[in-house]
Amino acid sequence: MNLENKAALVLGAVKGIGKGIGLALANQGAKLALTYFDWEESLEEMNRDFAETGAEYMTVRINLLETDAIQGLIEKVIRRFGRLDILINNIERGGWPIVHGPYIQEQWDLEMATTLRAKQWVFNAALPYLKASGNGVVINFSSIAGIVGRTGPASLIFNDGYAAANRGISLLTEIYARMGAPEVRVNEIMLGIVETRHGDNTRGWGLLTEAQKQAVIGHTLLERIGTIEDAVKAVLFIIKDAPFMTDRKRAEA
Repeated sequence: MNLENKAALVLGAVKGIGKGIGLALANQGAKLALTYFDWEESLEEMNRDFAETGAEYMTVRINLLETDAIQGLIEKVIRRFGRLDILINNIERGGWPIVHGPYIQEQWDLEMATTLRAKQWVFNAALPYLKASGNGVVINFSSIAGIVGRTGPASLIFNDGYAAANRGISLLTEIYARMGAPEVRVNEIMLGIVETRHGDNTRGWGLLTEAQKQAVIGHTLLERIGTIEDAVKAVLFIIKDAPFMTDRKRAEA
């Protein structure tokens, strides 16, 4: 897919992986709708970095837990760009036991609502416009927590509810692929230990001992923490170079 003048909605784009994906798409010629809610202290830097790309973009502050607001978000994108070709469904609430401690109902509900429910409502609102593009792409971000659960070194960073929510994303991806076909390809990127997402520069990482950090890293096959650039390259491959790839195919970054 040539991204020139395509319109992309990137959730959670104020920093980290979402921001990295947004910048990569901007540099490929896409028009961007970028959402944020928390981390407002990073908004000025975000706007400066996207302005430097020269791409047309808009930022939208939205709490995606308020599902009634999601249809309005999609309508803002359509009013601005007249189309929607790409949805980067990148929103989650991580379940670090060392940060959040034992489960209370509020934490469980937040993980389900953020990691799982928000993706469902955004996809449903965006689907008619993605299908109308004739060559739409959806990428659902999830975590290997959905496979490994709370076992071994992973028990340091994955709570049960977070793991269950991410397993749910895999099922939703399969459903979405069938709903979107043949006009929309839907794939899942299931992230492993990546900086800003489970790994370094994540709130809980600094709370681990050096031995615990090494146990987590040693549990990965490549024996290193993934980078934002690793995730970005997986996204660009799916969007640009995988026209026959849909229905739960995964790239573990």
